[in-house]
Amino acid sequence: MHLTTPESIYHLRVGFACLASKPYSSAWYLWLLWPVTLWFMMLTRIYRRTFVVERNRFRQLRLQTWAIPNFREQYHLKWQKESINNMIEEAVLEAEEKGKELNRYGEVYVKKHPQLKVKLVDGSSLAVAVLLNSIPKGTTQVLLRGNLTKVAFAVAFSLCQKGIQVTVLREDEYEKLDKSLGTKSEGKLVISKSYSSCKVWLVGDDLTEEEQRKANKGTLFILFSQFPLKNLRKDCFYHTTPAMQTPKALENVDSCENWLPRRVMSVWRIAGILHALEGWEEHECGYTISNIDKVWEACLKHGFQPLTVPTQSKS
Repeated sequence: MHLTTPESIYHLRVGFACLASKPYSSAWYLWLLWPVTLWFMMLTRIYRRTFVVERNRFRQLRLQTWAIPNFREQYHLKWQKESINNMIEEAVLEAEEKGKELNRYGEVYVKKHPQLKVKLVDGSSLAVAVLLNSIPKGTTQVLLRGNLTKVAFAVAFSLCQKGIQVTVLREDEYEKLDKSLGTKSEGKLVISKSYSSCKVWLVGDDLTEEEQRKANKGTLFILFSQFPLKNLRKDCFYHTTPAMQTPKALENVDSCENWLPRRVMSVWRIAGILHALEGWEEHECGYTISNIDKVWEACLKHGFQPLTVPTQSKS
């Protein structure tokens, strides 16, 4: 995992317990701590090392969650790419030395270190499974909008295979999806200029506020992004970032993961745990997608439960 904003450090277990036990939200009184926050930001730039923020137990597993001392904005800066990759690579090699399971994206590390015994799991397959099972039954078409990621491509493919129409609004997005899916889209990939054609939107990081306002009343926004959407519409429904409820057997869950409620975990973390529980030997990174149905069934078998979709809870 990584930090989101400078003050998000206080929401980790190494910060304030009273804040860590609640979903992340910006608070005015944290501005009073800006001298400390600034000092921490300088320290992370100098130290440049991942660090353990949480230790959990789940049946026979001993788990650790490591944080990358970078903030959300830094991931969009090209000149930060090498620095971030180096930190992740060091964490992977340290985990290899200590024999730990990591949930980290990175085909580059597998290619660079083909002898790795530790498995790299980016969680994309479980993210796709959660998204597919979040779409209300009976849905015949969805609108796909946002930066096209590995998860977005996989979801679009799965929906087309299920006979659900996938509508996109921009020509560049349509061309990328059409090139990737080809004849596998089964004629279900279409481009439209209308924002009101679908009541279910699958959205990523690039969705604008203007586009949100063009959605029909009662639209359900389902996120394939790792970051939450700003909820502008009171007459629409917003689902959380891909996540699941953790089983009671998972111990030492004392803090919230970013904006998620207590004992709710992002699928990217769950996927690493699941990989270890099942003893799967393959990596899941780069462009690799595991069997979605197998991953979903295994997740339910171990007690992880899907979250209630907002429209279902209010209907």
